[in-house]
Amino acid sequence: MNKTLQILHDRGFIKACTDSDALSDLMDKEPVTFYVGVDPSGRSIHIGHMVPFFAMHHMQEAGHNPIALVGGGTGMIGDPSGKTELRKMLTHEQIAANSASIKKQLGTVIDFAEMPPNGLGRAQMVNNADWLLGLNYIDFLREIGSQFSVNRMLTFESYKQRLERGLSFIEFNYQLLQSYDFLTLYRTHGCRLQMGGDDQWGNIVAGIDLIRRMESAECYGLTFNLIMRADGKKMGKSEKGAVFLDPDMYSPYDFYQYWRNVNDADVFKFMKLFTFLPLEEIDDYAKPGVNINEVKERLAWEQTRIIHGQEEADKARDAAKAAFGSTGANPAAREGMPSMEIPADRLASGIPALELFVESKLVPSNSDGRRLIAGGGAHVNETKIESHDQVIDSSWRDEQGELILRSGKKKFFRIIVK
Repeated sequence: MNKTLQILHDRGFIKACTDSDALSDLMDKEPVTFYVGVDPSGRSIHIGHMVPFFAMHHMQEAGHNPIALVGGGTGMIGDPSGKTELRKMLTHEQIAANSASIKKQLGTVIDFAEMPPNGLGRAQMVNNADWLLGLNYIDFLREIGSQFSVNRMLTFESYKQRLERGLSFIEFNYQLLQSYDFLTLYRTHGCRLQMGGDDQWGNIVAGIDLIRRMESAECYGLTFNLIMRADGKKMGKSEKGAVFLDPDMYSPYDFYQYWRNVNDADVFKFMKLFTFLPLEEIDDYAKPGVNINEVKERLAWEQTRIIHGQEEADKARDAAKAAFGSTGANPAAREGMPSMEIPADRLASGIPALELFVESKLVPSNSDGRRLIAGGGAHVNETKIESHDQVIDSSWRDEQGELILRSGKKKFFRIIVK
């Protein structure tokens, strides 16, 4: 097997390949141009989306050429794969703004430089709106639609599931458009490989078939495992919602804490997928006698460093250690904690404890806050809150004049009094 494919296999990325032997031979012979689709429906991707892009990093490191394909055209329709309902359609302006934001986030793992360093493949971000929005519908049906069998399309799981709940004609066209993307990238960029999540298998195979029919050329598809946590939940979700890469939507401190608190059974799997540590080093961490909490700290620091930079990773690590060791008395160590400011006169007037915990988003709702307090899991400056209407006032401020809220054992929030 080609060395790069072996790396992806050993690190746990690969679910299936349309022809692994032929793809391996091609990658041994020459740099391969490949693409991964990017969903522009939001301004930030979350860590559950990142598996293909970490794989893209390993491919680029080996000299292959990545294309991040923004669905500026298809994003105006929506992919039915893995979805249970029609998605909201976006405007051109929304898609452009989201694409710019996402490119910056992907730049943490992919080098988009015009002239990349020696050995790296050249990465590009392109938008399928450039060729889809100007299509003549009749010409498209004659050239592309004639190559597709509705009977075969209905055998794909993504369509079978949606037929039971309702599938719009607009979404039914999605597979044709994604296949046309692959054909266009083959014609314009020499793209020979499409990579994506396991739910994209049907769309990828359809694109390969279209290229074979239209160009008499052989292209390939590679899908990745759906990453599930040990507790059976999808990767990328937390009690606060999706773990976004945008620091304004999910703070670097919370990001660090997400990784620090992963299940013991997930640690080494996530290290292989979401860090660039050598497999030999990861195997050393897995040896008997190694402190699993130290391994989790390394995972959290590495992942935060990759996405948010070393300075934010150091701040988050130091803040977490200070918070878990005490009330976070060292002001410098508090900087990485999520925080908010409140006026001194507001605190002096008294604030119900439940209100503070909801406002800080340590709990998502009043009912969750009441349950937390009733269970003895809510603390302010290490004093347990006894009831949801207990009033917090200026007398609760610590030596730094602040409040440190704690939910459970590991979730902290800093309130700065101004």
